[in-house]
Amino acid sequence: MAADPAALRTLIVDDEPLAVERLQLLCAREPAIALVGTATDGDAALRMVEALAPDLLLLDIAMPERDGMSVARALSQAARRPAIIFVTAFDGFAVEAFDLAAVDYLLKPVAADRLNRAVARAVAARAESPAGAVAEGGSVYVSEFWVPHRAELVRIAAEDIERIDAERDYMRLHVGQRSFLLHQTISALEARLDPERFIRLHRSTIVRRDRIEKLRHDGSGVWYADLADGAAVRIGRTYLGTAKALAGR
Repeated sequence: MAADPAALRTLIVDDEPLAVERLQLLCAREPAIALVGTATDGDAALRMVEALAPDLLLLDIAMPERDGMSVARALSQAARRPAIIFVTAFDGFAVEAFDLAAVDYLLKPVAADRLNRAVARAVAARAESPAGAVAEGGSVYVSEFWVPHRAELVRIAAEDIERIDAERDYMRLHVGQRSFLLHQTISALEARLDPERFIRLHRSTIVRRDRIEKLRHDGSGVWYADLADGAAVRIGRTYLGTAKALAGR
């Protein structure tokens, strides 16, 4: 049967033969994928990308010599680069992966339905940028986070986050009635969020601006922000001036 000309020309990059074999079998059942080759290390992957110009890389992270992150960083400078889906046994690289504009981040062993969703995202991304060119003029702020939750990684749109609370080395992202933990410092997270949408009110709290309903003080000089969900966030002295600027004070 002839390959679908609209299918994503895909290169598998992994140094584990069994992992490559499993991905090959999964790809054979995925009509949106046309497999063009495999590479077992990062240097070979870059050579094959240059020679074959694939649309998509299924890219392992832990490889000898040049690892998957290094490959992704090298390709991020290319005028035309393939979409990247990381396929790895480790969940600790998700933040860096999406900083590199990865389409998705799959944990081994990869389930067929999970690969299908990831490929659907790659197809949608290609539809938005058919030439595969690097986007220009995009926001410098992050639009989504991928956070570990049980046995998978969950995509959370930044615009859906209502409040962020620091819990030691983790940040708790509050999204509606649910919350998720992200391993990152609050200062690093603050730098990645659009200040037009988010405001830091305390050394351990960031709030989405449109969730703030009023500012008040308790009569002893301590100020609070009352949020739409009924929560009251204490405003630190360092951040009080910025908070009052919301009300033009």
